[in-house]
Amino acid sequence: MEPLIAVVGATGTGKSKVRKTGKRRFIGEVLSADDSTRFNGEIINGDAMQMYRGLPIITNQIPFEERNGIPHHLISCVDFEEEPWRIGHFKRECLRLIKDIHSRGKLPILVGGTHYYTQTVLFKDQLVEESLFSGDDDDAHFHEETEPTSAKWPILDAPPEVVFQKLKEVDPVIASRWHPNDVRKIRRSLEIYFQTGKPASEIYAEQKRQKYATETNGESSPGIGQLRYPTLIFWVHSEKETLNCRLAKRVDSMVEQGLMAEAQKMWAYLGEKKRQGVTVDQTRGVWVSIGFKELAPYFDALENGELSEGELEAFKQSSIELVKIATRQYATSQIKWIRNKLWKALADASATNSLYLLDSTNVEDWQRCVTEPSERLTQALLNDEPRPDPKSLSDMARETLGAREAQAQTHRSDLLQTFTCEICSRTMATEDQWNIHLNGRAHKRAIKNAAKRAEREKYLRNQQTLGVGQNRDDPTPTEQPSTPQ
Repeated sequence: MEPLIAVVGATGTGKSKVRKTGKRRFIGEVLSADDSTRFNGEIINGDAMQMYRGLPIITNQIPFEERNGIPHHLISCVDFEEEPWRIGHFKRECLRLIKDIHSRGKLPILVGGTHYYTQTVLFKDQLVEESLFSGDDDDAHFHEETEPTSAKWPILDAPPEVVFQKLKEVDPVIASRWHPNDVRKIRRSLEIYFQTGKPASEIYAEQKRQKYATETNGESSPGIGQLRYPTLIFWVHSEKETLNCRLAKRVDSMVEQGLMAEAQKMWAYLGEKKRQGVTVDQTRGVWVSIGFKELAPYFDALENGELSEGELEAFKQSSIELVKIATRQYATSQIKWIRNKLWKALADASATNSLYLLDSTNVEDWQRCVTEPSERLTQALLNDEPRPDPKSLSDMARETLGAREAQAQTHRSDLLQTFTCEICSRTMATEDQWNIHLNGRAHKRAIKNAAKRAEREKYLRNQQTLGVGQNRDDPTPTEQPSTPQ
């Protein structure tokens, strides 16, 4: 048995720490430091920002002296000048670490806020549709070429509207799902078509048919979309109002600890590179971290010297408020990912019973709501014992997970009912896609063409019938006598 513990949740919910009576209390990412030692665990960081060294406050890293001797992997391991890790790179390194930890008889605990990073580790390969949501173009299953794909298919570097129009021509079903400005997903969908010769929507539908046909026949799973290891996933979750208050206090604490100094360090680095004529891509890597991009305009104003001291202070406070707003928005997006993408992947893998929601709303109840259930569940996983219904842990778990189960059942029934258009030779995975296809220009054009072909074939059959029914001596239509007026 090679088990894996995964910890997910929005920032500020307590995956790694909570505040209690003014002191930090680290819980070893849900399993406390003591518990993690007892379970002989090692922690693997799954947060993309915490991989960067030299910026412990902006990236919210656990200080080395507070890790209680527990090994923490993939944390503070990349210089911010380095090329950001693609999702494929992270997956390979993380799987290597998990194998190494298992080989030493220890328990890997994967903790991450970058959920498309952690999800690619949890599940075998990816269905095409999931790869389109991964946030990165490096999907090993459909992206093995060493040559840049844009060199092979230059249209991928064309203006977004041109790429989108091409996608609508070759795969109108998947194109209907993307906003015209969602350039990455549009480009990736078209790239899949070029690489495989099939629309991404058809590949996805075929994968679904194969997967559910295998399950229906009671055969072993082919592997796509299944969990890699015997896995227990803890979802640390807090009520929205409590979480927002906690996030605001955390930003204030980060400012006290030196957030401004770290952001200014990054800003100064960019200025130095600009003077050297070097352009830094600020749309990737640590440059998109919350805290820097919101504070950068303040440092610009500070250098320009055009604002008074009072105006600068007001600008600084408004910039800090933007950090708080961005943090709340990020937490919301993380929760949406878990509720939608992660839950859907677990439902497809028939593994929703591996996800346990831990209510971290009340810090005073931490022992009862988080520590004790995580201990019991981890022990049950290691002993291969039956585990309770995830909805039984708390009222929040019952309400939240119950709603997800109802939605998953509806989604599953939709997936089992595929729709095939004989005219266009296309198969749709859901009723929504089917309706979109029926109303699409390509389908209507195919209907017209089919009608024309049918009319032409009818005409030819009539001509053949007339030819067989006439004698050689019968007058042709042009030889028939005219009727007297």
